[in-house]
Amino acid sequence: MSNTDPATQTTQHPVLRPHPEQQFAPELISLRAQDSHERPPNWQCSPQAVVTYLLGGTLADGTTITPKYVGSRRLVEIAVATLTTDRALLLLGVPGTAKTWVSEHIAAAISGDSTLLVQGTAGTTEETLRYGWNYARLLAEGPSEAALVPSPVYRAMARGSIARIEELTRMASEVQDALVTVLSEKTLPIPELDRELQAVRGFNVIATANHRDRGINEMSSALRRRFNTVVLPLPADADTEARIVAQRVRELGAPLSLPDIDDADEAIRRVVTVFRELREGVTSDGRTTLKSPTATLSTAEAISVLMNGLALAAHFGDGTLQPPDVAAGTAAAVVRDPSRDSVVWREYLETAMRDRPGWEDFYDACRAADDASS
Repeated sequence: MSNTDPATQTTQHPVLRPHPEQQFAPELISLRAQDSHERPPNWQCSPQAVVTYLLGGTLADGTTITPKYVGSRRLVEIAVATLTTDRALLLLGVPGTAKTWVSEHIAAAISGDSTLLVQGTAGTTEETLRYGWNYARLLAEGPSEAALVPSPVYRAMARGSIARIEELTRMASEVQDALVTVLSEKTLPIPELDRELQAVRGFNVIATANHRDRGINEMSSALRRRFNTVVLPLPADADTEARIVAQRVRELGAPLSLPDIDDADEAIRRVVTVFRELREGVTSDGRTTLKSPTATLSTAEAISVLMNGLALAAHFGDGTLQPPDVAAGTAAAVVRDPSRDSVVWREYLETAMRDRPGWEDFYDACRAADDASS
């Protein structure tokens, strides 16, 4: 048995995925030090500084703030401004539009803590949003402060911090509505203790939701009125999407010691092009109409394909990303429903990819991967 103290493991070994407030701590420290704008109560940065942290820029002392989100500045300003009001923020969009990424970075910049998180699933209960109980103490002592187990929302209310709720519409509607009193009255009743928790100034909620996926539960009109909704779109053009994919693959691959992607521009461009054409139903030149598969083919899935390709190149290749490294992952992302998507994928190979100049090696690799899976 190991004698390593779990409490010290994170200091002895680098973590796999640092929280934003850890990974970008130097940037946040510089931003706070040079932030001359007024800060709302319990905010560690002003709204202007939060936007700079999200979109990037250069500070007066020459510190470079790396962009965390590539997209409309106005959308980010609206999202941040919402959190200064009594309305919560709902980030809405299809998978891969950086909803989670934006929410955790906003929470890190405002509260210095992005970990006050509730992950919505079909099994999420009302207690997960409100509070639970240490049942051993509850049975031994009855309801008490010591027996109460606070939820992330409870802790955020007590601290005046930002709470995050991922995939809000994955929760059952009656569970979602546990938030109505919290968001409207800014209080959390605790009838077992005959008291209530009143939110400290600075408290607010960022929720995310996917409006196209299966298994969603519609929000009640009462709950929806408590949110300001910001829809995060897919990248506007292929160049922007390719930059986003390259940036995220580089950030995710570094802790895993995967090969650098400096020489993978062509592979990234090809995967992005395939995904964009299939989800838009037309080739990039507008000449050929295509069938769209059942899969969303989001930016997040393009990142996943490239990450898997780099892992193959690192461990089963020469360290350089080759067409076969991404072909199988591309096909697997497209073909989610074999009975329908296989036909869509094969038609795409023959009508859009086969005769495209410079794509011969990628076409051959995709055909080989398709034949192997048939």
